[in-house]
Amino acid sequence: MQITFYGHSCFAVTLKGGDQLVFDPFITPNEAAKAIDINSVKGNYVFLSHGHFDHVADAETVARNNDATVVSAYEIASYYGGKGLKYHPMNIGGKWDFGKFRAKAVNAVHSSVLPDGTYAGNPMGFVFEENNVRFYYSGDTALHADMQLIGQLNPCSLAFLCLGDNFTMGIEEAIVAAQYVKATTVVGMHFDTFPYIKINHEKAVEAFAKAGIRLILPEIGQTFEV
Repeated sequence: MQITFYGHSCFAVTLKGGDQLVFDPFITPNEAAKAIDINSVKGNYVFLSHGHFDHVADAETVARNNDATVVSAYEIASYYGGKGLKYHPMNIGGKWDFGKFRAKAVNAVHSSVLPDGTYAGNPMGFVFEENNVRFYYSGDTALHADMQLIGQLNPCSLAFLCLGDNFTMGIEEAIVAAQYVKATTVVGMHFDTFPYIKINHEKAVEAFAKAGIRLILPEIGQTFEV
């Protein structure tokens, strides 16, 4: 699959079947992503892990530009549906066949509210499957034992994991999370955007390597294949 990193926790993932998934778009308010033209971001689905500003700031713009379907917790999805956007509501434990790929909503331990104060339901992560290949997008979360169920029921060779600490898991916990879900490659997210979540890249890569896991810390705007 092809992945483009737009900063913080925002990625565009192009699946082999052609679907383009955009995750947690936070671009225009992110000073580090100022070189990114929001109108260049393409996707036919926008997946939102929770309602915090640094995950939904550009959700409406990206969805409207692309006539995309917003997929999230019931409360968030219906909120954007009320703005005239296409939406698909989910809740933790449920899965849906989107045609060329399947998505399952899984537990995340965090908080969630939309920027205007609207209740945003429970935060979540997602497990995706396309042609028997699975990957996990954690959203913002602490390390939690439910991740072991992903490894048991839906093992994922690739995981997008938050690792900036303070608000979410840190590096040590993210390594355990990768082991829980059976990931051999991890794409890091939710790091460096704010002073609270600055990390040492070299030490992070070394720590993952010692655990036998490849860690990718992409540059903003970088496109790569996995």
